[in-house]
Amino acid sequence: MKTSWRSASLVAAAAALALTTACGSDTPQTGSQNVGAAPAANGVGNDYGAGTSTPTAGAGQAGAGAQAQTAGQLAVKKNKALGEVVTDSAGMTLYRFDKDTASPPKTNCEGDCATAWPPVPASDATAAAGMDKTLLGEVTRADGTKQLTLDGWPLYRYAKDTKAGDTKGQGVQGTWYASAPDGKKAAAGAAEAGVGEDAGAEAADLPGLSTRQDPELGEVVVDKNGYTVYRFEKDVPWPMKSNCVGECLEKWPVVEPVDAADTKGIENKVEGRRGYVVLNRPDGLKQQSIDCWPMYTFAGDKKPGDTNGQGVGGTWYAMAPDGSAIKK
Repeated sequence: MKTSWRSASLVAAAAALALTTACGSDTPQTGSQNVGAAPAANGVGNDYGAGTSTPTAGAGQAGAGAQAQTAGQLAVKKNKALGEVVTDSAGMTLYRFDKDTASPPKTNCEGDCATAWPPVPASDATAAAGMDKTLLGEVTRADGTKQLTLDGWPLYRYAKDTKAGDTKGQGVQGTWYASAPDGKKAAAGAAEAGVGEDAGAEAADLPGLSTRQDPELGEVVVDKNGYTVYRFEKDVPWPMKSNCVGECLEKWPVVEPVDAADTKGIENKVEGRRGYVVLNRPDGLKQQSIDCWPMYTFAGDKKPGDTNGQGVGGTWYAMAPDGSAIKK
C-alpha cells in the first residue's frame, strides 16, 4: 500500500512539475549586463521610464521645477503622427501612464518617476475650446497635492520635452502616451505610419496579443497597443532564461503576462515543453513568452507599425506567431 501511495504521489508531482516548468527551470540569473543595447538608427537612449534614474534638472520648461507649474488654459494641437494631442498653455504635451488607473483615478508614478514625469497640478487648469470640460478632474497624490486628470487619467509632462510641440515621451517603455482630448491615448500612428488612418482607434480595441501584416516582415506579433513584439537571440528557451537585464530593459521592456483567451492569431497551446508560458524573472517582473522565447517591445518604436528594433545589434528580431525570429 505504501509503495502504491508513494508511486501515485510521485506521478502527481511529476505532472505538476511538467505544467509549471514547461520551458524548463527558470533558475534566477545573477549579475547585470547591458546586452543587445546597441542604439537604433533613431539614437534612442535612456528614456527615463518609471523607476529609472533621474534626468538632469532644469531641462527646459518641463525639467525639475515644472512640477509646480500649473497647466492654465489647455489646448488641442494637431500632430501629424499622433493626431490631436492635449497641451498646457505653453504648448507642452501632456501624457498619461498605462500603470495608473482612471476608475477610480490613481497615480502610480512617484519618486524618481515623478521627476522624469512631473505631475500636472489641478489648480488653474481650464478646458480647451471644444473639449468636454466635464472630463477634467483631479486626484490626490500621496504627498497631498492635487493632480489634474482627464477622463480619470492623471496627466503629466515629460522632462525631455524641452520646447512646445515636443512628443519625446510618446511610447516610452510601452506605457507612456500623449493624451488625446477625450483622455484616450494619442497613439494613432496615422496614415504616415503605414498602418491605416484609424490605427489609433483600433489599437485601443486590440486583444492583449495579436498579429498584423507588415509590408516587409510579414506576419508579426503586436501587443495590446499595436506595438511590435521582439525576441532576443541571446535569451535561452530551455531552460527558459532572459539575458536582457538591468539597463537593457530600459530599451526593451518586457511584455507582461496576457491571458491565453485574450489573444488572436497567437500559437499559444502548450505541447510538451513548449508553449505559452509566463517567466518569473529574478528581478521580480513577470514576462510572457511564446514557444519559451521571452517577449519584449522596443522603446525606439514610437507608434504602432514601427519596427525600429528589427535587427538591432544583430540579436533583436520581430517575433512571428509561433515565437520564431523573423530575419528578413
